[in-house]
Amino acid sequence: MPDIVPVLTIDGPSGSGKGTISRLVAHRLGWHYLDSGALYRAVGVAAGWAGIDLDDDGALVRCTFDTQVDFTEAGDGELRVIVNGTDATDELRTETAGAAASAIAAIPQVRAALRDRQRAFRQPPGLVTDGRDMGTVIFPDARYKVFLTASAEERAERRHKQLKSKGVSVTMDGLLREILARDARDAGRTVAPLRPADDAVHIDTTGLGIDAVVERVLALVAPRAGS
Repeated sequence: MPDIVPVLTIDGPSGSGKGTISRLVAHRLGWHYLDSGALYRAVGVAAGWAGIDLDDDGALVRCTFDTQVDFTEAGDGELRVIVNGTDATDELRTETAGAAASAIAAIPQVRAALRDRQRAFRQPPGLVTDGRDMGTVIFPDARYKVFLTASAEERAERRHKQLKSKGVSVTMDGLLREILARDARDAGRTVAPLRPADDAVHIDTTGLGIDAVVERVLALVAPRAGS
């Protein structure tokens, strides 16, 4: 039975904090962690390396099947993403990779090709996964589901601080436009649109610190994790 291995899905729009929260919660629980967005970003990066046009659906589907993605933990505990044998972690975090991921995620054949890869991460003692359709499509039977939100303005501010700390020059207005455009694209796609699962617990992270959000999520899981 799939539910023997518990799954916590954390879905939400870009910048809602789901990646940071998911990693910390997985660490606290001692469960495995899946960054589903990294798989789509990896395909986008591989497509860029191969010079594939993002409008060429057929080539992108072939690229999805051909792209090897591995996750490894560095000495400092940071998760590194290896794409076709090359450490692409830093490149995956760029706005270009994010835009490419959003574009290819709208292709049904790409989503189908990555579905089984994501489900294979479900291993004992449990799995924490973040994305946009984890609770609705990939793990609809998950025991625990969370949908994180935050205002577009706060999400843009978070991203601005993150990129500025890395020496990347961006404008708040530009980031806000990109976030709003991605929200519309993710919510409007015909296959697996961004939406909360009917049984997901909603948490608005606007104005909340990371620790506070982690504790809220753990409060949903910890009392029942051993049940």
